[in-house]
Amino acid sequence: MAPIAVGDVLPDGTIGYFDQNGDLQNVSVHSLAAGKKVILFGVPGAFTPTCSLKHVPGFIERQDELKAKGVDEILLLSVNDPFVMKAWAQSYPDNKHVKFLADGAGKYTHALGLELDLSEKGLGIRSRRFSLLVDDLKVKVANVENAGEFAVSSAEDIIKAL
Repeated sequence: MAPIAVGDVLPDGTIGYFDQNGDLQNVSVHSLAAGKKVILFGVPGAFTPTCSLKHVPGFIERQDELKAKGVDEILLLSVNDPFVMKAWAQSYPDNKHVKFLADGAGKYTHALGLELDLSEKGLGIRSRRFSLLVDDLKVKVANVENAGEFAVSSAEDIIKAL
């Protein structure tokens, strides 16, 4: 399956996250993105070094700037369960706008064509590192990393495209 690319329509799928009231929500991606300008970025794993120290903090540090540039939603996707994603979100006290979305079985990551097999590292099937700028479900920017890299998918890379 080819990875999602510019011009593609964002596939629908069900993901989970804990809302501001602490309630688990299982929702369709389209319900979060239809009619909106959204950033969907994905990481191989919660609490892993590059994800936790570079990728996610960049979006949290630039969240107000992204919102000021017309971004309605900033969505973080990882192949983890919602409870791990909730704990990871709580480790960023300055986060106001990034939703930590769980793709527990990796089905949505598969629909995006962005699976990464990290079985040799004991992590199983995960997501490639990526960032997408999506406007009303249509992909406008697709920054997909090669395995092990963090060169094109940062918040700064998305800001350049806004």
